[in-house]
Amino acid sequence: MMSARSFGNYDLPSALADLIDNSIKARAHNVYVTCVRSDTSVEVRIRDDGEGMSASELSAAMRPASANPEHERSPDDLGRFGWGLKSASFSQCRRLTVVSNTGEGISGAEWDLDRIEGWSMALLEQDDLADVADPLIFSAPGTEVIWRHCDRLSEGGTLNSEAFNALVVHARARLSLLFHRFLAGDVRGRSLKILLNGQSIAPFDPFHRENNATQALSPEEVHLPDGSVIGIHGYVLPHFSKLALSDYDRLGGEEGFLRNQGFYVYRAGRLIINGTWFRLVRHGELSQLVRVAIDIPNSLDAMWKITVDKADAQLPSLLRDRLRALVAGLRRGSAEAFRSRGGRLSSKSSVAVWSKYARGGRIRYYVNRDHPLVASLLQNPDAERGRAAAAAITLIEQQFPAVTIGEDVVSTPDAMSQGEFDARAFLETFDAALPALLSQAGTMKKLGEALVVTEPWSAHGALVRDHLRKKGWTDAVRE
Repeated sequence: MMSARSFGNYDLPSALADLIDNSIKARAHNVYVTCVRSDTSVEVRIRDDGEGMSASELSAAMRPASANPEHERSPDDLGRFGWGLKSASFSQCRRLTVVSNTGEGISGAEWDLDRIEGWSMALLEQDDLADVADPLIFSAPGTEVIWRHCDRLSEGGTLNSEAFNALVVHARARLSLLFHRFLAGDVRGRSLKILLNGQSIAPFDPFHRENNATQALSPEEVHLPDGSVIGIHGYVLPHFSKLALSDYDRLGGEEGFLRNQGFYVYRAGRLIINGTWFRLVRHGELSQLVRVAIDIPNSLDAMWKITVDKADAQLPSLLRDRLRALVAGLRRGSAEAFRSRGGRLSSKSSVAVWSKYARGGRIRYYVNRDHPLVASLLQNPDAERGRAAAAAITLIEQQFPAVTIGEDVVSTPDAMSQGEFDARAFLETFDAALPALLSQAGTMKKLGEALVVTEPWSAHGALVRDHLRKKGWTDAVRE
């Protein structure tokens, strides 16, 4: 039991997810998660309105390795080893209490790692249940799991309130992703509701399918000799120019779009792995907007080498060639159109940063002096500063690395990029430019008209409009 504390690689959200898996198996409609910190102690409760367990079923569930991973299970069973309840809980706490109501009776059991000599699991009497359980568990079927003496979760009592709140916020975001299909009602025909500290968790779709600009590639199925079916469905997310900043932040996550591209593996509808290419391609070789959903049944757990914490798996060799071919198709078909490559030269409908001059068989690129931001620098009331800006622009033009760019385009065209688009850096630059742009335009209305046709802001219209609304510059917003 002490060794179970180190099974898997649990953090708070993955430990909570293992218990929510059990609630889903019990056909719960609602799961109530409460994480409370008091001084240096932490207590966590997970209560559901599922079918509940009888005293004998509860004792079996509390037993280490209570299920044989090789036994056949129902297709919607999210468990595997019979370790989830114990290993997930003990990864965070030292005292695990479970109270369950079937509607015909209520029972409780408890493991306390500080009083475990002789395998002494406590079976709770009615008075004990009343002292420890949520009163609501007595009124209707369901199960409540209680974590106390949370030494690991509280980091030995050193976790302060700010760090604890950050853990809870991270858990909310992670659970909204792991169970997004259940929360949206896509799995069981009815939505699961998870409330964390009284607030409902909304589903977060990593493929942003509600956006009309998301490209859904043709789904396909891989049929295995044993009759199992693996579903594969690729998506290309909308270009950054079509995303509001809030959507950009959520889709990029804590590590950015690049680290979140790749395969998203679902087991019985629940996400277990996201943002991996299984070594079939390096991160960044495809568009950072490419994501692929893979759906596997729980009957293939052994083939995929599903771990105890259900947070990792290994790609079976018989699927490597099929997925490698899929990746090659993504490289050919979609990455090029969605790669961020910097600006284009001016057209009749836009004001570009760079312009092209071609005459007498010679081509020259120069900075567009009519670009509002460039014009504001050149028309500086301080004549000396204006001349310095003109000299700097001329120097940039004279040192334009045309030969090197040409060589790179010929030799490695897929590698040509001005770097991963960063919406926050883009908006910081925009904010720095706004005073000059407004001064150049004269009015808010004319500023809005200019932004619609001026690069790079015209290429990221949704992001710019959302940012101006938040600043209260509604007169400058044009759809």
